[in-house]
Amino acid sequence: MIRPALALRLLTINRVLVRHGLDEVILATHLFRPIRFLLYLSPFYWFRRRKLPPFPVRIRQTLEDLGPIFIKFGQIVSTRRDLLDEDLAEELAKLQDAVPPFPGAEARTIIEQAFGQKIEELFESFDETPLASASIAQVHAARLKNGDDVVVKVLRPGIEKTIRRDLNILYTMARLANRFWEGAQRLKPLELVEDYDRTISDELNLSREAANASQLRRNWDNSPILFVPRIYWDLTKPNVMVIERIYGTPVSDVESLKEQGISLERLGALGVEIFFTQVFRDNFFHADMHPGNIFVSPEGQYIAVDFGIMGTLTTDDQRYLAENLLAFFNRDYRRVAQLHVDSGWVPKTTRVDEFEAAIRTVSEPIYDRPLGEISFAHFLVNLFQTARRFDMEVQPQLVLLEKTLVYVEGVGRQLYPELDLWATAKPFLEKWLSEQIGPAAFMNRVRETLPQISENLPELPLLAHRVIKDAAEGNLEVKWKSAELEQLRKEAKQSSRCTIAAICGGSMIITAALLLVAGSGTAIAAAPIPTLSAILGAGGGVILLSAWLKSG
Repeated sequence: MIRPALALRLLTINRVLVRHGLDEVILATHLFRPIRFLLYLSPFYWFRRRKLPPFPVRIRQTLEDLGPIFIKFGQIVSTRRDLLDEDLAEELAKLQDAVPPFPGAEARTIIEQAFGQKIEELFESFDETPLASASIAQVHAARLKNGDDVVVKVLRPGIEKTIRRDLNILYTMARLANRFWEGAQRLKPLELVEDYDRTISDELNLSREAANASQLRRNWDNSPILFVPRIYWDLTKPNVMVIERIYGTPVSDVESLKEQGISLERLGALGVEIFFTQVFRDNFFHADMHPGNIFVSPEGQYIAVDFGIMGTLTTDDQRYLAENLLAFFNRDYRRVAQLHVDSGWVPKTTRVDEFEAAIRTVSEPIYDRPLGEISFAHFLVNLFQTARRFDMEVQPQLVLLEKTLVYVEGVGRQLYPELDLWATAKPFLEKWLSEQIGPAAFMNRVRETLPQISENLPELPLLAHRVIKDAAEGNLEVKWKSAELEQLRKEAKQSSRCTIAAICGGSMIITAALLLVAGSGTAIAAAPIPTLSAILGAGGGVILLSAWLKSG
C-alpha cells in the first residue's frame, strides 16, 4: 500500500510533468496508448504545444522543479553519454547543485549532538554562515584550538529520509518505464537509478568520504603536483567531517592563473598525468573531478577536494583497459575487439570481425581531425555506445572512469586548448604495461603469492590422498551449479505463483458475479449479498491486478 506521504509526492511529480508537457511521455507508453487520442482532442494540448521548449530543455526544467535530489540524479545521468542522446546529455550537464543553505544554528546543533560537546569546546571559532551549500551537505569555516584553519562539512538534517523517499519513487518510475516504455531498452532507466543509488549512498556517509581522502592523501604524500588536505579523525562522524582548509585558485579561473605566471600547458598535462597515475599506479581515482572540486596553489600544484565518489578497477580491468587504449593508439581494431571478448565485457559469442568493423567505423574519422578537435573522452563514449549494440554489459567501474575522463579532458582543454591527451597517455600506458609483463613483473607476483603458497603447500599431499581415496571407494562427487538454471527455476516459481493468484482472483470475481445474479435465492440469503459481492469482487480485482503486475 502506498503511504500518504509517498502518494502526495507522486501527485507533485505528476503535476510538474504536466506543467512541462512531459505527460506525453507517460501517454506514449504501452499502458496508456489506447487512451492517448483523448489528449489530442483537448484544446489545452494544442494551445500548450505551441509554447513548449525542446524536449531536453523540458527534462532539465522538470528536474530543477522537483528539487535537489532529482537535480543530482540529472547530473549523474548526464555523464552516461553512452546511453543518452548528445543534446539531452548537454542539457542535463547545465544542472547546478546549488540549494539554499539551512540555518547555521541548526548545523551547530548537529555538530554538538554528534560529539556530545558544546561547539566552543571543539573549536576556537566557528562561522555559522556557510562557505557553500549543496543538496547533500554544507560547509562552514572554523578554527581549532591549536590554531589550524579547517572546514566543517555537515549533512543536511533529514536528508537520508528525503533521499530514500525519492529513490523509491525513482525505482518505481524506472520499473514502470522498463515495462511500458519502448525507449527503455536503449536508455535503461533502472540501470541509471541503480547508478545513482550507489553514488548517493556513498555520499551520505562522511566517515567514508574521510577514509577516501586519507587514502588519496597517503598515495600522494609529499607530491609536488597534487595536494590532498588532511582529515581530523577525532572530529569526524558519519554526519560531520572536519578537514584541513585549503587556499587556492579555482582551476576554471584561467585569467587568475595566467596573472600568477602559472604555465597552463604544464598544468593541463599534469592533470592527465595525475588521472592516469591514480588509475594505473594506485588503482584508486577521484571520480568527481569537475572544475568545482579542483584548485591550484600559487606554485602550480593541484589541490583536490570533495572525496565522496572514488573509483577502483580490478587488476584484469586495468590490464585490459591499458591494452585497449594502446591498441587504439596503434589502430589495431582487431586487438580491441578481441580484448573486449576476452575480458567478458561483451558475450563470448560475439563475432570478432563484425565488432572490429563497428569499432573501425567509430575510430577512423577521429585520426584525420586537427589536434584541437579530437576528444579522447567522447571517443570512449562512442566506443561504449558501439559496444552496447553488441550487448556489452554495463561495468560500473568503467562508467566512473569514463565520467572522470570527460572531466579531466574538459579541464585540460579549458586550460590549454591544444592539449594532446593521446600523446600524454601513450608513454604512460606503455611504461605501465612493461612493468606488468616480463621477468620483473613475474618475480613481483611470485613474491606477493609466496606466503600463501608456503602456507598451503604442506596440505597438498593430504588433500591429494583424500581425493584419490574417495575416487577409489566411489565416494567422489562433483557438484555443478548453473546460474542460468537457477534463474529459470526462480522464474518458473514466480510464474506459478502468479498463475495461482490469477486463478484465485478470477474465481473471487466470478463468485461475486454469481452471488449478485443468484440474489436472495442462495443459501446465504440472510447475508447482505451486495456488500459481500463487492468485497469479493474488489479483493479478486486486487489479487488479479497484483498477479498481472508481478508477471512482468
